[in-house]
Amino acid sequence: MISVNLRKRVKGDSIYLYLDYYPGLRNPITGKIQRHEYLHLKLYSKPKDVIQKNYNKEMLKTAEAISCKKALSVASRTFGCFDKSTLKMDFLKYYKDLAMHKQFKWMATYLHLEKFCQGKCLMKDLDVEFCEKFRDYLMNEATKKDNCGLTTNTAAAYFRLFRAGLKQAYKDRYLSENINDRLDGITEKKTKKEFLTLNEVKDLMDTPCEFEVLRRASLFSILTGLRISDILDLKWEQICEAPDGGPCIRKNIIKSGREESIFISEEAVSYCGERKENGPVFKGLTKYMTNEPLKEWIRDAGIDKHITFHCFRHTFATLQIAQGTDIYTVSHQLTHSNVQTTQIYADLVDEKKRASANAVTLK
Repeated sequence: MISVNLRKRVKGDSIYLYLDYYPGLRNPITGKIQRHEYLHLKLYSKPKDVIQKNYNKEMLKTAEAISCKKALSVASRTFGCFDKSTLKMDFLKYYKDLAMHKQFKWMATYLHLEKFCQGKCLMKDLDVEFCEKFRDYLMNEATKKDNCGLTTNTAAAYFRLFRAGLKQAYKDRYLSENINDRLDGITEKKTKKEFLTLNEVKDLMDTPCEFEVLRRASLFSILTGLRISDILDLKWEQICEAPDGGPCIRKNIIKSGREESIFISEEAVSYCGERKENGPVFKGLTKYMTNEPLKEWIRDAGIDKHITFHCFRHTFATLQIAQGTDIYTVSHQLTHSNVQTTQIYADLVDEKKRASANAVTLK
């Protein structure tokens, strides 16, 4: 059983009030165990007059009420009861706190949700009708009225993250039911994934680039499948020796938030430059370089395709599958949580389809 106690901390002329949890309460947002929660309430340590004394009494009453309410909530969760008082919680704030610890698309989803509900959404407001209206907003109103340029697939991704927030709120027992069970998602449209053939990669290698660090980072992405966000974030101390003696990368993947171990080749490491003890691997690389400078490099190589930096990730996957690497290994290297996501690349590889067509013969 977790005990909840009201504590005081003296600092200067003020006394700050906080809750002490013993042995500790898991924070539903960060997943970490926390011992203290400050209430943003303070008292005068040495009240000078009746007004300040009365102020202290009222603040203390407020803090004690919060403490009792929190203790009741903790007890309800401990014994598997649903605390109805959580329905008065601000879901918008809850979702924003979640988004702060996730990838940027979570925050984009939050901004659309805030606009949709006009800055007010409590846990009790969440029902199937509310969720379906938000889905319709993403599919229709966001593009038609606000001119924000949402595509169907972007709307689908935002609604999927909104549902993930609902699921987490249910898991944390702030909602009495998992509304997801009664919701339909937004069907994504199949989009063409551009990638480079092996010959095109070689042409790119042989073409001078205005920024050498961009060239090295691009070839590194083709050989590892890492996203631009992870390459920008890559530190020397994250490139280490794997159990088999070869190089690998151990880091938190920005999109998934999970720590992964990714095996890489010695050739990939060669594009990292001179080894340092710590600091960024591709020092000087910026997002700006992945726009016009990258396009100019692609054009100079004689490649007539719409290639973005993310297409190097597609290139890694298609080249691996074309060379016979099984889809489960490729999925792991791409840090996909679902192998079905990787299946898309298998459909792109004509070489594999032709090999399959000629694999069986009656002659």
